[in-house]
Amino acid sequence: MASSSDAAVRGFVPPQNEAERFLMHRVQELCALAQRRGIPRCTGFLSDREQALATAAIHREDCTYARFWGGWPHAERKVLCLEPPDTWPLEPVAALRLTAQNAQPSDAPGHRDYLGAILGLGLDRACLGDILPDPQDPCVMYAFVLEDKLEFLVQELHQAGSWSVRAQACEQLPSHVMEEPERELHDTTVSSLRADAVLAAMMHTSRSIAAQAISGGKVEINHLPLKSVSEPVYAKDLFTVRGAGRWRVQEVGGTSRKGRLFITYFQY
Repeated sequence: MASSSDAAVRGFVPPQNEAERFLMHRVQELCALAQRRGIPRCTGFLSDREQALATAAIHREDCTYARFWGGWPHAERKVLCLEPPDTWPLEPVAALRLTAQNAQPSDAPGHRDYLGAILGLGLDRACLGDILPDPQDPCVMYAFVLEDKLEFLVQELHQAGSWSVRAQACEQLPSHVMEEPERELHDTTVSSLRADAVLAAMMHTSRSIAAQAISGGKVEINHLPLKSVSEPVYAKDLFTVRGAGRWRVQEVGGTSRKGRLFITYFQY
């Protein structure tokens, strides 16, 4: 059951499994330790869902010196930094410049290739933050990593998929890489705000296929398994479909003359 302090976190969904309960307990321990010893502490990179759980844990401890940072202003994956008053600020995030050697712009390694290559070196997912493409050079990408893993990756990361790559420490990313990506918004109508109806509209598929994906355990909403085709959908909900992609409901509008509901969405 969520505590009263958890209610301060809008839309908070209590931990659903042992891993999520452990994360909240660990964050509470870090808050208490940082306060007791007067020494800053931090986690690894956290997903959106993990950040929500960590925020609830912070509220439980009445911690007022926490911040999330992912290396750039629009980061999805972020590190939780706990910095009690009169302590030094943490710098737990470093950046890598990843260059594909002798690759063609139309056939260069992408996000999945670099993610697999880094995790293939034995690092945990919590060691890796966002991976950003360079809009001006398809052969270059940037990855945010934990600072204490930077040198290891510079020395050991030489391959991504079938491509040879060069990993270099990067003090500052180019400004054009740090810009928030523009999302192409789409408008459509749905018969109701049920999960299967909304997902079908965003994926341009039939409602029955969307329902099959949900019942087959392939769909998450806001990083939690979507268990029912009839679950209500709200603005800002994030759908993740395994093997297909991610969609976010940006806005829920009014009703058409035929009684259908307007929604605005985009695909990542």
